[in-house]
Amino acid sequence: MTQISNEEFRKRQILDAALEVVVEKGYADCRMDDIVKVSGLSKGAIYWYYKSKKEIFLSLINHWVNKFGVTLNHIVEEDHSASDQLHELFAFFLNIFEKNPDVLKAELEFWALASRDSDFRNKTQVVYHELLELIEATVAKGVENGEFKNLDVKVAALSIMVNIEGIIWFALFDADGVQARHYIETISDFILAGLTKKL
Repeated sequence: MTQISNEEFRKRQILDAALEVVVEKGYADCRMDDIVKVSGLSKGAIYWYYKSKKEIFLSLINHWVNKFGVTLNHIVEEDHSASDQLHELFAFFLNIFEKNPDVLKAELEFWALASRDSDFRNKTQVVYHELLELIEATVAKGVENGEFKNLDVKVAALSIMVNIEGIIWFALFDADGVQARHYIETISDFILAGLTKKL
């Protein structure tokens, strides 16, 4: 098991507390005192690592990118068919929804912030650009090896990403009883049926 430094442990403690607070109160109503209370650390300890609430939440985005990026890159680098890789991408995000929906709820807050704050906008644009590039690479692989139709790779990748993001709404709404797993399995089948070259 990988050992982490005390500094890294404290930072994770702070970021976990920030996630809990932002989901409960939203970014605008979140205060450093709230993060202090949930984390169990002193305000001085938190300011030792982060200068402001904003810096904490920007770091939280980085934390997710680093944590999830390894798995996403592994999926697209595996020697599997493009169809299997896309299925794995959908399954990856569904797994986040089922195990840690707070991450997706917080993402909605960051979407809202991105429309008003250039730092959050720049950060989220980088994240979405990297995800879109991964999906584009997978679709392009399928086109090149003849698995998928000859199509507009960028448009196809964007359509896939939009449907993946649809999982987020299940973190807030029950979609009239539709289960997230059923939604994802159905929509992924629809997408792959549209991409796959007919024999």
